[in-house]
Amino acid sequence: MTDTYPDWAGAIRDVADFPRPGILFKDITPLLADAPGFRAAIAAMAAPWRAANVQAVLGVEARGFILGAALALELGAGFVPLRKPGKLPGATLVQAYALEYGSDRIEVCAGAVAPGTRVLLVDDVLATGGTLAAALLLAQRLEAEVLGAAVLVELDGLGGRGRWPDGLPLRATLVY
Repeated sequence: MTDTYPDWAGAIRDVADFPRPGILFKDITPLLADAPGFRAAIAAMAAPWRAANVQAVLGVEARGFILGAALALELGAGFVPLRKPGKLPGATLVQAYALEYGSDRIEVCAGAVAPGTRVLLVDDVLATGGTLAAALLLAQRLEAEVLGAAVLVELDGLGGRGRWPDGLPLRATLVY
């Protein structure tokens, strides 16, 4: 946490049985609505990456867009959205993945970054790891140099970190 707003993590609320029974959803909406808290959270997420020379942040739909775009500005990098199918124009690369409560797909514009671009993957929550693993595969298909990933929240008991490659940094700002 940061010295400027040490209690920002308290703005994240638990929502039981969302999006389906048995899921405890970490809602970051109150944090996003709190300007000092949001600023502090982005500063905390950016801290480990400041010297990494990030050229582009790839943010996963939808809350990863919010965090990723803010993080890109904080790091002086560009932003590339990883979207649900059918939302991007032109040729796209698509990747399917499993969630803790189903499956989904994400896509990116083909050629969104040049080969060798230094990218950081960003999402709001690391749960079972399927979304972040799919984002990594898309970045690799773009031939980007993946520096690692940043998430605001990691749900440690769901094992998502186990789906991430050893040796590739994965930074969680908060772990529950």
